[in-house]
Amino acid sequence: MSKLKLFAKSIFIPVIVGGLVGLIISGSMDYGSLEKPPLAPPSILFPIVWTVLYVLMGISYGILQSNSLVDSEINSIYYAQLFVNALWPIFFFVLKWRLFAFVWIILLAILVINMIVKFYSKNKTAGLIQIPYLLWTLFATYLNIAIYLLNK
Repeated sequence: MSKLKLFAKSIFIPVIVGGLVGLIISGSMDYGSLEKPPLAPPSILFPIVWTVLYVLMGISYGILQSNSLVDSEINSIYYAQLFVNALWPIFFFVLKWRLFAFVWIILLAILVINMIVKFYSKNKTAGLIQIPYLLWTLFATYLNIAIYLLNK
């Protein structure tokens, strides 16, 4: 497979997962009606940021794939974090399990840290590209617990 096709596929998968989750939660989004903590961004920012982060996920994974650095451990952590990531908005917005979603997003942050470490050990750039994802996940963790506490 050419490098261009490989990168396109690597980017396509997380972007499609994010898009499907967006469709699933679109009818349940209540962010605008929630009491929010300081620093809470406007709702328009979320799809923009997540699209960028999904593209960066795909680029990192593509870097590893294009250099034949993907193994079962890399695949496991990459797809595990993508799965956990996909379920968080369903728990938070659709099911309104905000406290459970907080615990779930902590799991996501742990997986993202693990992914960064594993990616970095194979290719520094692939690991470093995931730092914004970790930072946004930590920020989302703050928003999650604050929204839970302000709206319970």
